[in-house]
Amino acid sequence: MAISIKINKTQQSRIDQCDFENIEFGKIFSDHMFKVDFMDGKWQNPQILPYGPILMAPSISALHYGQAIFEGMKAFKNPQGDALLFRPMDNIVRLNESALRMGMPEIPEELFMEGLSTLVSLEKDWIPTKEGSALYLRPFMFATDDFVGVRPSNNYSFIIFCCPVNSYYPKPIKVLVEEKFVRASDGMAGFAKAAGNYGISMLPTMEAKKKGYDQIIWTDGRTHEHVEESGTTNLFFIINDDTVWTPSLDGNILRGVTRDSCIKLLKQRGLKIEERRISVSEVIEAAKSGAMTDCFGTGTAAIIAKIAGIGYKGVDYMLPDSENRVISNWIYKTMYGIQTGNHQDDFNWVVNLK
Repeated sequence: MAISIKINKTQQSRIDQCDFENIEFGKIFSDHMFKVDFMDGKWQNPQILPYGPILMAPSISALHYGQAIFEGMKAFKNPQGDALLFRPMDNIVRLNESALRMGMPEIPEELFMEGLSTLVSLEKDWIPTKEGSALYLRPFMFATDDFVGVRPSNNYSFIIFCCPVNSYYPKPIKVLVEEKFVRASDGMAGFAKAAGNYGISMLPTMEAKKKGYDQIIWTDGRTHEHVEESGTTNLFFIINDDTVWTPSLDGNILRGVTRDSCIKLLKQRGLKIEERRISVSEVIEAAKSGAMTDCFGTGTAAIIAKIAGIGYKGVDYMLPDSENRVISNWIYKTMYGIQTGNHQDDFNWVVNLK
């Protein structure tokens, strides 16, 4: 059964104000957004409306008690000009996993897909076609009770808005192994895309940047002896060009859609994949000895973020020149090619909205 979505179009598009050749990530927003509210125990009043401020009370639950979750997605155009979504069903599954962990209501898959598809189809002209570009999609849910008290909210809003973007990391990054702060620990919500998980990362990242690094590598919360994920990406270490190390999903690491896609593509290429606990010491030894021939992060925003060097205990371990890396160059080209309809999609990941 089709879901009826009320559409209120903007009276004046802002698309002519956007320089698609020079977009700063996350600062330009398209004309419309999708919104639906959870009230009286059900989702109701789905609508497309002009992008703009939302009215909320100072006592809104999300601001005080942190019931807020989000997803990151992208829309692309194929050579025929059709709008494409990449693995959207995986995002709604993960969004609902986050919702359950945070005591929030799940979004029905049909409602999510109908709202997302309607919005992206309406905003198709905002999808940039420059190499490395996309229309970034931000679905998010937050508690809206006008109430100060520690309990789950009774009311929620779910919104999707869009940002045309260029590359998130335009050049390889340097990362610092974090030995003091903790992102997540057993029994917490490290697997969820909860807003608070990112809030607690701000100070450690700021301190790393003061030291000349772009991001940090989180380590386990008990001993700081095992790598988990980077600030915005899952981690991959390529050993001797034929073996892949990536931290296993232990409840403290985000189940990345791009991560899973990379694993499937690397297996298809014939590489040996080791998903397991990975110690900081073996990562540093592999970088030090030259066995680590490639290292990168994966995520929706970055797709592939090549890691130029790893800082640990005052020493920087620099990795091979990024231009000559076989695996990360191949995986980026293949992934982006699938997302834009320029490479064969053997896994049926792409949803065409034509």
